[in-house]
Amino acid sequence: MSDRQPLILAIDNGTQSVRALLFDTRGNLVGKGKQEIKPYFSSQPGWAEQDPDYFWDNLGKACALLWRTTNASPQQVVGVTVTTQRGTVVNLDADGKPLRPAIIWLDQRHARVDGPLKGPWGWLFRLLRLEDTINRFREKTQANWIAQNQPDLWARTHKFLLLSGYLNFRLTGQYRDSVGSQVGYLPFDYKRHRWAGKRDFKWRAMPVTPAMLPELVSPGEVLGHLTPAAAAHLGLPPGLPVVAAASDKACEILGSGGLHPDIACMSYGTTATINTTSRRYVEPIPLMPPYPSALPGHFSTEVMIYRGFWMVSWFKKEFGLRERHIARERGIQPEVLFDELVNSVPAGSMGLMLQPYWSPGVKQPGPEAKGSIIGFGDVHTRAHIYRAMLEGLAYALREGKERIEKRSGVKIRTLRVAGGGSQSDAAMQLTADIFGLPAERPHTWETSGLGAAIDAAVGLGLHPDFETAVAAMTRVGDVFQPDPTTRELYERLYSEVYLQMYPRLQPIYRKIREITGYPR
Repeated sequence: MSDRQPLILAIDNGTQSVRALLFDTRGNLVGKGKQEIKPYFSSQPGWAEQDPDYFWDNLGKACALLWRTTNASPQQVVGVTVTTQRGTVVNLDADGKPLRPAIIWLDQRHARVDGPLKGPWGWLFRLLRLEDTINRFREKTQANWIAQNQPDLWARTHKFLLLSGYLNFRLTGQYRDSVGSQVGYLPFDYKRHRWAGKRDFKWRAMPVTPAMLPELVSPGEVLGHLTPAAAAHLGLPPGLPVVAAASDKACEILGSGGLHPDIACMSYGTTATINTTSRRYVEPIPLMPPYPSALPGHFSTEVMIYRGFWMVSWFKKEFGLRERHIARERGIQPEVLFDELVNSVPAGSMGLMLQPYWSPGVKQPGPEAKGSIIGFGDVHTRAHIYRAMLEGLAYALREGKERIEKRSGVKIRTLRVAGGGSQSDAAMQLTADIFGLPAERPHTWETSGLGAAIDAAVGLGLHPDFETAVAAMTRVGDVFQPDPTTRELYERLYSEVYLQMYPRLQPIYRKIREITGYPR
């Protein structure tokens, strides 16, 4: 490899690891340092927190591992970019020091809601019958909980940032963040891609002020330059440009080549999503905004399954002890054996059907939703449960696809699948069968890092525009074709059974919530 070949360092701070990834201008991953992290600690049930310095420290470890395991030179790096998990918030004091642990996106605490919003907004939402939706928003806004329960700490909060904004601050010393990273309970205008206007209800729904928020720049723009301290931490020369990217899901779409609305990009990650990229503001579920894209000026029309391939980790922990032991003895990953479990069971799991709402939603599913499995018989084993789990996730995402098509008016013709779960051939095949479309796997599963690198490549002038960059840096790897017979079976199970489950179970879920108080 030539020492003159320019490289981009993409930092990907996910839920379960921090990765330092080196990409060239052809989208090749030429170096990787992966540092596993503890997703969160929990001092009370339902809480999920992590020290902000923990992320920064582990980023340094990931970079140290990168430089120990690659032949590339730090002098080849021409720019740095950051993509992170979404919705994780950090409070900083006037000196830029964390005031408390970051509240992770998985956190389930709820703020208190004291009556309707003041002023005309309260009357308007009552008239439009939106009070429950707005109150749910207020309950889940982390700033409200902090201000109510730690008022002295909130009073000392100088900046209130997402994790992306915190890492960009540590890299550059400036309070600037990407428009593409603004996914969370903040006063953000999703239609105009800027902080909300002065009259927006969000300023009344939370105690955040404009001065607490970072300056926003578009994906592909330079946020700042590496400080000497940050450069030493990353093992890079100081002064390198730090280029705005976007959230991990948005970057996955770009890294999968999803530039157009007829390409659906699925993420089989901790959260499972299906997304398309659109120039138009299209709410895939009414009142649920499309998120900002990693492509400037565009929107990600997303449908999310909150506990997506987290369910695989849950299954492995609760039911996969045998596979974990065998995998350790054979020196392989347990997921290899889980694929064997899937393939040992026929399509349709012999009538076992799973609805993957292990965590409630806001609109579809609603806050009362729970997970369910129906169709048990004496033939069923944990292998059937595991396959039904993967099938349930695919059914839910297919339902999301159809919602996006209906709302956007654009037929989805191409299906790309990324994220850790996409490494399972069994999951890819049943996805193709359930969707009735070829399931394409990108050439690298580090698509979030690659999407961030594409933003940086355009911003640094290594490619003239996004169309050129995507054409040069992304390509399709394995393709899984739907089997006609299996597709027909899944079509009937999906339309005649799966789509009926939530409407019929919803009243029962509400009754469970009324009796037990769970989920809140």
